[in-house]
Amino acid sequence: MSQVFAKRLFDVLAAALGLLLLSPLLLLIAIWVKLDSPGPVFFLQQRVGRQGRLFAIHKFRSMRADAPALGPQITIGRDTRISRAGHFLRRHKLDELPQLWDVLRGEMSLVGPRPEVPRYVALYPADMHALILSVRPGITDLASIEYRDESRLLAEAADPERCYVEQVLPMKLAISAHYIRSRSFWGDVRLVLQTLRVLRHSEPAVAERGTR
Repeated sequence: MSQVFAKRLFDVLAAALGLLLLSPLLLLIAIWVKLDSPGPVFFLQQRVGRQGRLFAIHKFRSMRADAPALGPQITIGRDTRISRAGHFLRRHKLDELPQLWDVLRGEMSLVGPRPEVPRYVALYPADMHALILSVRPGITDLASIEYRDESRLLAEAADPERCYVEQVLPMKLAISAHYIRSRSFWGDVRLVLQTLRVLRHSEPAVAERGTR
């Protein structure tokens, strides 16, 4: 069995099982989001996937519905646009659970470089651009784990946008490049387990690019 086939089979089986087992929790979260603040249950945003293909990433909405008009694409510290439910969902990364559907439909993988918005992908160096976009983006990866305090780091910067572009993004790309060059099926399994351990200890989650 090839590594690519094994990875995709693992993704499909794990995503399908996850959606089935977590369906009661997903329903409860959807109701909570809807009751907590006006707006849709899900946040959809255009991200760049494998081979540069654009796709709509799915998340539970964790910010006010009018958030895009009220501030920048990055979220910094205790962003006032984040809803009450959103703070809890983000901390425990529960807002990411709908991406199991993105995995099932083939746009994402359980493990892989986190997908970025086109604005930041345009800043990738040429060699990194080709490498990072050669694989499906993932729900989790080592860069997400290493930079799970990213929101706090950006909040401490004089210019958060510049800090992200000049410091954080290059480091995350380097981590992702190393993953792609040395990835393996069992390495992916270890990263999934490592992610679950981090979540179990309720450590702060990575702040994603894009208002939601």
